[in-house]
Amino acid sequence: MKRYFPFILLLLICNIASAQFTVTIKWPGGSNGDKADTIYYDLSRKLNWKDFKGRPDYNSMAAAITESGFGYKMSMQSTNGRASLLITVFCYFNRKKSWVKGDMDTEYALTHEQHHFDITYINTSLFVQKLRAAKFTSGNYSALVDSIYDECYQALQTMQDQYDGQTSNGRIKNMQASWNKKIDQLLVEPVIN
Repeated sequence: MKRYFPFILLLLICNIASAQFTVTIKWPGGSNGDKADTIYYDLSRKLNWKDFKGRPDYNSMAAAITESGFGYKMSMQSTNGRASLLITVFCYFNRKKSWVKGDMDTEYALTHEQHHFDITYINTSLFVQKLRAAKFTSGNYSALVDSIYDECYQALQTMQDQYDGQTSNGRIKNMQASWNKKIDQLLVEPVIN
């Protein structure tokens, strides 16, 4: 029994420490008004061409560019020996860095650009799912959140590249239609709530 005592004591301390560590994942989401430079993803709000306020790059082959991404903020509080971690996740569209060439502002092109923002949201959802499944402790939370973020950010970049590559930036209409269906299906059951 003496031989196992240090191990049992360590398990007890770990259980107490993990019982005193809580994690809350917050998703503020929603629109932040039409005057802001940043639009936060909202399933009920689609992009419109007025959201694209950046200066077009006429040397680019692209008809339009959607600048979107996701991120997080962490804050830790400790009260009476209990640690509480708050992770706030956000998915955004940057109006000032998104643009469209004047003669290319069609509904078809807007759908293509909206789906870039949707893909960002889909991968933000993946990030939230993985955060919810993670086994956080007061010793691993920072490195674990960073690792999960890096993994999901890479998945986002891969999916964006596949989307533009397979649709030839929206020029291959049957592939665009296929991606439209795929993205719409992935948006049916949002993970973030």
